[in-house]
Amino acid sequence: MKRTHYCGELREAHAGQEVVLMGWVQRRRDHGGLIFVDLRDREGIVQVVFNPEQEPSAHELAGKMRPEHVIAVQGTVALRPPGTENPHLQTGRIEVWAKGAEILSEAKPPVFPIEDEIETAEDVRLTYRFLDLRRFPLQRNLRLRHRVYQVVRAFLDRHGFIEVETPVLTRSTPEGARDYLVPSRLYPGSFFALPQSPQLFKQLLMVSGLDRYFQIVKCFRDEDLRADRQPEFTQIDIEMSFIDREDILTLMEALIAELFEQAAGILLPRPFPRLSYTEAINRYGLDKPDLRFEMELKDLTDLLRGSGFRAVAEPLAVGGWAKGLNTKGCGGSSRSELDGLTDFVKGFGAKGLLWLKVTTNGLQSPVAKFFQPDVLHGIQGRLKGEEGDLLLVVAGEPIVVSEALGRLRVKLAQDLKLIPEGEYRPLWVIDFPLLEFNEQEGRWAAVHHPFTSPMDEDLPWLDADPEKVRAKAYDMVINGQEVGGGSIRIHRREVQSRVFERLGIGPAEAKAKFGFLLDALEYGAPPHGGIAFGLDRLVMILSGASSIRDVIAFPKTQRAQDLLTKAPAPVEPAQLRELHLKIAL
Repeated sequence: MKRTHYCGELREAHAGQEVVLMGWVQRRRDHGGLIFVDLRDREGIVQVVFNPEQEPSAHELAGKMRPEHVIAVQGTVALRPPGTENPHLQTGRIEVWAKGAEILSEAKPPVFPIEDEIETAEDVRLTYRFLDLRRFPLQRNLRLRHRVYQVVRAFLDRHGFIEVETPVLTRSTPEGARDYLVPSRLYPGSFFALPQSPQLFKQLLMVSGLDRYFQIVKCFRDEDLRADRQPEFTQIDIEMSFIDREDILTLMEALIAELFEQAAGILLPRPFPRLSYTEAINRYGLDKPDLRFEMELKDLTDLLRGSGFRAVAEPLAVGGWAKGLNTKGCGGSSRSELDGLTDFVKGFGAKGLLWLKVTTNGLQSPVAKFFQPDVLHGIQGRLKGEEGDLLLVVAGEPIVVSEALGRLRVKLAQDLKLIPEGEYRPLWVIDFPLLEFNEQEGRWAAVHHPFTSPMDEDLPWLDADPEKVRAKAYDMVINGQEVGGGSIRIHRREVQSRVFERLGIGPAEAKAKFGFLLDALEYGAPPHGGIAFGLDRLVMILSGASSIRDVIAFPKTQRAQDLLTKAPAPVEPAQLRELHLKIAL
């Protein structure tokens, strides 16, 4: 038999046609005479009818069919009798009357049902990923991923970008996450590293005059994992020459808008709003704010500075912040619920959480007695508290206050179901700090990477006051998730050398690690910049999946294991000897 149609593409217009279908048995129902088999392939399910009076041999074979057997069926498409249609299937108004059949492959009973919704532990699903991928939700995600690839390539090709592959085996430049290292057999004691990004190579391509480059590329980071993070991931990598920040933001905004519309039928509101890093932190506590709901943070530092409550006064006296937010209509929260919120913010370093309920008699709180009435009125006014509201306040180090309240804002919105379904709110976050001080190492570190250009007007502060220097960096955020980040790069050697020096990378170390880049910058480097989008995360948002693992065909677990192939795994001693390695545990 030679397949003529996919199961899921048959419709009423095919009635009367002879077809050959191939796929997996979803289920078999024996009604004592007629046998009904639901046949499944990647396009859907269709009902096949085996009649013992018309085709006894095919009917006999159907009696041997079991779920997940692979079969071929030859038959005639017919309209279902009135009243027997299945409105839950796209093929529900037709069926195929079998004339012949063949069992191509038998199957053991699957370890979990091949159905859309299953309650099976993820480790079991990942161990039997080849079965898990038979389910329609995962197949839809992979087809959506395929569509994303095509839309991206078509858009970038249309705008003059050239797709170039960069090396997978490269040099370790440990300035970010941990590298995955690959020992060299030919050069004992030396190692390649798998790329965390093609950053330096795409900059060299700009120096080479390619002008516009892109790549859909695998990257690797040996870091702790989360639901939206994998040790190997795919990014849409882009670089452009002779442009400024505005050029990149405008074109990339158009790319993402076209991607959402063509891949998923989602219209994004344009233009995307822009927030400076400082504004995002001040208003939302996080540099990737979710704009689908209100509940902004308000600064209360001036109101609470010098208060009689030591837990607040002491951190504010040494440069701390006090901020609050209004949880509308939650004034009836129980003490146990409030204790739960307190424990939550403590998880992000906060010393505690002040809560005040707005009642007809004013603000009710165990700590209200420590504040003057005008301070309490000021808090209520600034947070716009009305009767029935719950006001929440955190005081402490600025970074702790921002993180704790920013995370609390998101948690409350999720718990209170304030986030509208099917809404997408993208934005750009710009004007990031160029550097941040690493207390553990006692030196300045790059917020993004050491090749990000400082703002021209801030360059004089690089030596005198590095904290004031802003970067020509930008992140795209959608619904509280960072989906892409980039920057204008440093294209002059003297500026790159100054940044290296501020990062504690001396000339000798810079030459050893980045000599090829520094050399390239001396041979006429154009102004250039780019961005990288997390393709896995974009597909997760587009599909509505709760985990990035559901949009990757063969993902790793949160412990960076491949349960299907049982990787990582020990290797033979002979392989270690070839690499001049010994295992020391």
